[in-house]
Amino acid sequence: MNAPHRPTTPSAASLRLRRGWARELGSQIEQDGTRFALAAPHARAVELCLFDAEGQTELARLPMPEQRDGVWQGILPVEAACGAGLVYGWRVHGPWAPQQGHRFNPAKLLLDPCARDVVGRYDGSDIHLGHLPTNPARPDPRDNAASALKARVVGDLPPLTVPRPVIDPAQRVIYEVHVKGFSALHPELPPELRGTYAGLAHPACIAHLQRLGITTLSLMPVAFRADESRLLDMGLRNYWGYSPVAWSAPETRYWSGMPGSTPRTELRALVDALHAAGLEVLLDVVYNHTAELDELGPTLSLRGIDNALYYHLDTQDRSRYVNWTGCGNSINLHQPLVLRTVMDSLRRWVTEFGVDGFRFDLATTLARGSLEQGGRFAPHAPLLMAIAQDPVLRGCLMVAEPWDLGPDGYQLGAFPPGWLEWNDRFRDTQRGFWLTRQDTPGALATRLAGSSDTFNPTRRGAHSSVNFITAHDGFTLRDLVSYDHRHNQANGEDNRDGHGRNLSINNGVEGETGRPDVLATRARQSRALLGALLLSLGTPMLLAGDDIGHSQRGNNNAYCQDNAISWLNWLQPDLGLRDFVRAVLALRRDCPVLQSRGWWQTVPKACGPVATWLQADGQTMTAAQWQNRGAGTLMLRLTDPTHRQEALLLVHAGEESAVVLPPPGSWMLRLMSNALPSPDNAPDPAPRPLTASETLPPTSLWVAIRALDPQPDPGEDSA
Repeated sequence: MNAPHRPTTPSAASLRLRRGWARELGSQIEQDGTRFALAAPHARAVELCLFDAEGQTELARLPMPEQRDGVWQGILPVEAACGAGLVYGWRVHGPWAPQQGHRFNPAKLLLDPCARDVVGRYDGSDIHLGHLPTNPARPDPRDNAASALKARVVGDLPPLTVPRPVIDPAQRVIYEVHVKGFSALHPELPPELRGTYAGLAHPACIAHLQRLGITTLSLMPVAFRADESRLLDMGLRNYWGYSPVAWSAPETRYWSGMPGSTPRTELRALVDALHAAGLEVLLDVVYNHTAELDELGPTLSLRGIDNALYYHLDTQDRSRYVNWTGCGNSINLHQPLVLRTVMDSLRRWVTEFGVDGFRFDLATTLARGSLEQGGRFAPHAPLLMAIAQDPVLRGCLMVAEPWDLGPDGYQLGAFPPGWLEWNDRFRDTQRGFWLTRQDTPGALATRLAGSSDTFNPTRRGAHSSVNFITAHDGFTLRDLVSYDHRHNQANGEDNRDGHGRNLSINNGVEGETGRPDVLATRARQSRALLGALLLSLGTPMLLAGDDIGHSQRGNNNAYCQDNAISWLNWLQPDLGLRDFVRAVLALRRDCPVLQSRGWWQTVPKACGPVATWLQADGQTMTAAQWQNRGAGTLMLRLTDPTHRQEALLLVHAGEESAVVLPPPGSWMLRLMSNALPSPDNAPDPAPRPLTASETLPPTSLWVAIRALDPQPDPGEDSA
């Protein structure tokens, strides 16, 4: 493990904590010593336990000298020489009374919830249970200190020096990426950097991102996690990282171990490198639950520190947890000390590591009130209000996954102005229209137009909807057009996990095939879906690997597959698909009419282009055709008077070719989703004029652009 500092720890007899106020929860190095603070208002006593540099041997137990306003505080004076590098944990004393919500057990060493560097790795053994393995009603007396997770005291990282990129919301393109999976098999990287923070920061990886044309990396969770014992027993890992145990500490598994670096400095260097390349960085953060799971899960941190404070507990039986997350527990952000812990964590990611924003996993849980108030979602919930006024966070990009598993958990469109939200309705409508013919032209048009039925245009910006076809959770794009059914046997759950309704299609062959006709159909479908995604109103999000045709072999829930199922296959990339994505994003950048600066209008206004929807014969869409599931051909005309530009999108989702009659004008065809590369990967055909009658091949999306005639000078004689 990373141990750049090895302080000399005096004998236990010479160590003593003195009283003193701590500005920060956790540990903080100050001029007069190292200050410690732990929020545990229901505890009767708290001990700070010090360890050797490897975290194996407990050297001292120091009683915390005072509790003030629910926070236990103390200072190790500077003369104790216990600063950076000191390894520590907590033992917390109090009642063992699960029925009252209390699970204190001082036999269990606990990880500081505000740890910024973690020593050790949870091994899943039952010694980390707070209760007896054979009797959950009684505490386990075994001491787990030798193998428990511990925190290491660290100093603050140096001030940020690399300027943050300023991304126009209208041009933002999000790219969801797993730190390890992106580079684990990358042939241009040195083996020692593959799968690490340093690997993602390598020039070869950054060059791919820049050439692709994305603006924003959304990193899947990088906070320190604990794998579920169930997975460990099967030889698997929680690869996605949605099992946090230390919200503010970088995951050490992504550290290269290069001399002179630590996980913290290497992650910071990654963010700096991405900023230097003009890319902004979002972190996927999981503050809705922890790896302690349900009442039968391990006692690693919050459960043993103050269970009744940190978690929502069942009001009828406080030995049980409210499980809005589906992960066994739910964090109670209605409690001020818990809210403070999360807010401190968010600020540290911004101020120390330089991240530009966050994607909040199961964000509905974070915005629920107390159970006494019904536990309902509230747009003015404490976390949302705290972020809105915080001078560090209020300017950051905030993205919500707007649902959880609790009552009224689906809250798409309900988050505050300024927030972006993952839009699963966009995903399902695109799949239903292009692949399974289950959605109407009216549904497609609503999603292409930014989902204004969901995001109120009077309150929300036109970029509020995060549009996506695929994400980490579900099929990859290649698998979406290659499998009718999920194939999750490798997850060890008898193929019961993962989504059962995927709106996918195998095109006649389940999985991989060499049949040219099937491959051509899948390629057309992939390009049409990507084109619709990247040209719709809103903020598009790509799943890393979709741009090179990555397959997970039909696994639509690869959360535990830390192997070649999930790692991007750089050795067999679909270069034609990659070039298509580049071309669409380049067209989007070049044409203001295709950017989400304002909501599409039905009549000319200053705030957005005018959208006109046409039938295949060029006539205006009728009410009946909007609802006709068999009408898979239509045209969208976007007119932007401000930039004197028009775009024409020709959409055809049918299995046979279709003739369309474009409106008159000097249209130049710029994009054809069906223009598949030749065997020698020759470039797509050059732009050509659009004719009065065009034949669209099956499953195709074409884009034509034309410049509007210049407006006459009002000072000229119109005669």
